[in-house]
Amino acid sequence: KEIDRASATRKLRLPGKLADCTQTAAQGAELFIVEGDSAGGSAKQARNRASQAVLPLRGKILNVAGASREKMAASQLISDLIQALGCGTRDRYREEDLRYDKIIVMTDADVDGAHIAALLITFFFQEMPKLIDGGHLFLAMPPLYRISQGGKTLYARDDAHKTELMETEFTGKGKVDMTRFKGLGEMPFAHLRETTMSPKSRTLLQVKIRDDLEATRISVDRLMGTKPEARFDFIQENAAFVTDLDI
Repeated sequence: KEIDRASATRKLRLPGKLADCTQTAAQGAELFIVEGDSAGGSAKQARNRASQAVLPLRGKILNVAGASREKMAASQLISDLIQALGCGTRDRYREEDLRYDKIIVMTDADVDGAHIAALLITFFFQEMPKLIDGGHLFLAMPPLYRISQGGKTLYARDDAHKTELMETEFTGKGKVDMTRFKGLGEMPFAHLRETTMSPKSRTLLQVKIRDDLEATRISVDRLMGTKPEARFDFIQENAAFVTDLDI
C-alpha cells in the first residue's frame, strides 16, 4: 500500500529541526538521522531534497534500555524522532503510518559515532522492533579517509581499509595526499553526497534481528542495560577477539 506522506503530515506536529523531503509518497523516501547541527548542515546540502530528509540530533540520545517511561517521555530527542517517523511505538506501531521507506543512521566513523549508532539501534529494537522486521533500518558507512594520487581518488572506511588501499591501489610513483575526516560536519558536502548519501555510490548496512530473538534481547540487555558487571563479563568473554582498540 502506498502511503501519502502529505496526509500523514497533517496529523503530526513535526519537529522544527527536521528538514523534510518534498515527495508525497513514503515509498522511496529516506530519513537520515545525524549527530549534531554541523553534520546536519552538511547532510542538508548533500541530500536529494525530493526524497531525502535529515533530522539532526543534538547530543547523545537516551539509552532506553532500563530507562523509565517517564524519563523517555521527557527526552526531547526521542520525542523529535517519534514525531518525525509518525508510526507510533510498541503496541501502537502502525506500519502504514511510517513516513519513510528507509531510516538511515548516519554517524561519524569513530568511537563516539559508533556509540550513538548503538544507542539509536537500541531505541528501535526496544520501541519499534516491527520497523526493523519490516527492513526499514539501515546504517550509513561514511569514510574515514580520502586518498588521492595523480588522477585517482578513493575513500577508506577505516584504518585497515586505508592500509589495504595503500598496498594495492596507491603503489605507483607520485605524492599520495590523504585527508582524515574529523566528522561528517568537516566533510565537503559533495564528498558526503558521493560517498555516503547518493544511492548510486553509497554503501548501506541493513539492521536485522537474528532468528533467535530472545538471545538478541539478552545480548542487548547485557551490553546496554543497567548492570555494568554484565558488560564487564561480556568484555572478558570476547577480549581475545579484540586486536585494535580505539580509545
